[in-house]
Amino acid sequence: MDSAILILFSLAAITRLASLVKSAANEKKLKKASAKEYGSKNSKLLVFCHTLFYISCLGEAILLNRHIKSISFWGFGLFIFSMAMLWIVIFSLKEMWTMKLMIAPEQKINKSSIFKYFRHPNYFLNIIPELISIALICQAWFTLFVGLPLYLIPLAIRIVQEEKLMKTHFDNY
Repeated sequence: MDSAILILFSLAAITRLASLVKSAANEKKLKKASAKEYGSKNSKLLVFCHTLFYISCLGEAILLNRHIKSISFWGFGLFIFSMAMLWIVIFSLKEMWTMKLMIAPEQKINKSSIFKYFRHPNYFLNIIPELISIALICQAWFTLFVGLPLYLIPLAIRIVQEEKLMKTHFDNY
């Protein structure tokens, strides 16, 4: 495997880990504010699938001895887009953003522009493009065409759970 792929992959993984740190800090604040977590089993499954997707992409690049190609750089460009979207969502939601599905007693609906124009921007503008980008960086076609559809199952469950919760807890949703 080309070291350039490993460098791009590592930059992507470190960036994702930074968001995990932010999520944990926000979760701690939300728990102090008596927030309740919902769908914890599915949240754990999503984290597991996300990690497995990354590992599978890297494994595919190593096993198939992938070398850097323009598609890897296109993938990294898509990754930069997906992380920009993630951080826009994080800054819009502030301490309400976590990787878990949590609702605090005094929580209000976020009506910032990204939520005004996109339903579930974290999923459609961050997570799905992120996973595609990691597969492109690593040229992990099997993981992309088999792993991504499998990942979409718990993601779809998460979206249904979130929709139901938002409609239950917020009259103006």
